[in-house]
Amino acid sequence: MATATAPKEKSATLYRMVMEDHLCPFGLKTKALLEREGYRIDDHWLTTRAETDAFQAREGVETTPQVYIDGERIGGYDETRAYFGVARPDKAETSYRPVIAIFAVAFLMALAVAWAATGTILTIRLPEWFIAIAMCLLGIQKLQDVESFSTMFLNYDLLARRWVRYGYLYPYGETLAGILMIAGVLTVVAAPIALFIGTVGAVSVFKAVYIDKRELKCACVGGSSNVPLGFVSLTENIMMIVMAIWMPLRMWVM
Repeated sequence: MATATAPKEKSATLYRMVMEDHLCPFGLKTKALLEREGYRIDDHWLTTRAETDAFQAREGVETTPQVYIDGERIGGYDETRAYFGVARPDKAETSYRPVIAIFAVAFLMALAVAWAATGTILTIRLPEWFIAIAMCLLGIQKLQDVESFSTMFLNYDLLARRWVRYGYLYPYGETLAGILMIAGVLTVVAAPIALFIGTVGAVSVFKAVYIDKRELKCACVGGSSNVPLGFVSLTENIMMIVMAIWMPLRMWVM
């Protein structure tokens, strides 16, 4: 009776920098990737700058970490990902992920606020808090680098093109309106701000995308984003308009 042959153990050799003042993050990522792929790792630490320089000179490479599988040099982290068919996200590729993350977190935060404030999530204020929190989170993204945001904003905003300073003021206005709407105070200040910037923004986006048919990046999550200008930015502005109308109306009706 033939006996089954045990599968050959997969092994890899890894050289990475592990120094007192520097632990290479890509080395850690590469090690974790190899472990996920089921490899036993012969882990070589380069503990000094001299060791690292000597290794690079000997192997004819300019960077570490370096991975070897079956005696063949695979390369660094990116090359190892490619070896296993794991594509690295293209930084230049457009993506809705930042906006999805912001709106998802805003909704969860709104649920948390509703529960803490009222003891239930079934409250009329839940959609108000969701929109207001989303405005604050989007404002924070812009406030991280107002200069970069204002530059991208100038690509399509009609008012900013006539008055450049508006691009610098916009993030502060959006964030302030969101904060006041979460608290439910100074609606006479928050509502006009939200209505103004929301209306100008909606008209600007609609013109750029649906009339002029331009393909631009949206500045809604900051000046370094790869979110396409279009539905998402238009939704952001429409939400501000709705809140600006609803908040005073609710106070008057209720």
